[in-house]
Amino acid sequence: MSSSDASLHQQAEMLYAEHHSWLAGWLRRRMGTADGAADLAQDTFLRVLTAREVPVLLEPKAFLATIARRLLANHYRREAIERAYLDTLAGLPEALAPGPEDRRLVLEALCAIDRALDALPPKAREAFLLAQLEGMKYEDIAIRLGVTPRTVSNYMVRAVQACFFAQESAA
Repeated sequence: MSSSDASLHQQAEMLYAEHHSWLAGWLRRRMGTADGAADLAQDTFLRVLTAREVPVLLEPKAFLATIARRLLANHYRREAIERAYLDTLAGLPEALAPGPEDRRLVLEALCAIDRALDALPPKAREAFLLAQLEGMKYEDIAIRLGVTPRTVSNYMVRAVQACFFAQESAA
């Protein structure tokens, strides 16, 4: 382990020792469940531990809360995706409903695509969603976003590639 890795590990251990119980309580108040809060608190410190570097922290609680908020948003987004998918499945005749393994695979792919879209620049994500969900033409999207149709086309290429690679990694 290099000296910078050892320093990062030591800094993460210190953050954990000093702030884990506070963070778990903070998350518990927001989630209403101790188990979910404990999992997200662990994920927060895992993010710190796997970071390349931790900045000099004047406000360690604010730093941890920022990471935890992002993880919490991802958690709720995943729950919403799962709920929407299960609601859709509930409307299918039982004979057409996929089995448990297929449901798990589809849900993983949907979450991977959601993460990929979330990583795109806001205008690229919006262009993709407008085209795919609203059925808008590139020219109309360009007007709405204040860009050229060529830029919309570039956004679409990036978004489709991101979705493709996300789906491939989920498979």
